[in-house]
Amino acid sequence: MKQGTSTFDNLNATRVTATVIGVFFGLFSGVNHGLFELLQGNKPTDGFVIQAIGEAQRFWPLGTEDAFTLIPNFMITGIVSMIVGVAIIIWSIWYLPTKYGRTIFLGLFILSFLVGGGMGQVFFFIPAWAFATRMGKPLTWWRKVLPQRSWPFLSKLWPVMLVLATLVMLIGLEMAIFGYFPGLTEPEVIQNTALLFVLASALLYVVSFIAGFGHELNRRNRVNAVSFAY
Repeated sequence: MKQGTSTFDNLNATRVTATVIGVFFGLFSGVNHGLFELLQGNKPTDGFVIQAIGEAQRFWPLGTEDAFTLIPNFMITGIVSMIVGVAIIIWSIWYLPTKYGRTIFLGLFILSFLVGGGMGQVFFFIPAWAFATRMGKPLTWWRKVLPQRSWPFLSKLWPVMLVLATLVMLIGLEMAIFGYFPGLTEPEVIQNTALLFVLASALLYVVSFIAGFGHELNRRNRVNAVSFAY
């Protein structure tokens, strides 16, 4: 490693951020929802909007994890949701940069939504897809919007925001599933606090993508400078 560089300097920030979101929600929307739906057994869903966590598996009164599904059977929708979740993980890690990678990324998440993967993921995968479409692009508009002097700072900010967004989302999901947060006992307060954490995470992921564009511009500028020197 050259002096003055870090582990993150040569990473494609847009791809890494989209991959993290894909893996995270492939696990916690597809696989997590799917497992709880599967545990409810071979019984009808009685509607399109379901409670992914049934009464027998629930950890607290409001820990229902509502979802939408076109499949009228808990066991089948759970299995399909888990399969789609695993497909999202695989696609996010290995195939996102391919020609149709971003389109299939979006399609898999839409499919996850339709087969019980959860509703809240919509606020994450749509921005992730939109930002991911800029992967490998010139970023001309962002070059105008983000002053060049801000690029080194944004480059350092990007991994911090990505880690923070993921940690905040983990806390929100823990509260939504298990209903625990230090000092809080009222179910409604816990639910509202969990929602605030989820919304904060969505905003932090957006900041992470924007900072990632600054990182990409800074990385390309550094590469061009080295090429020009030779």
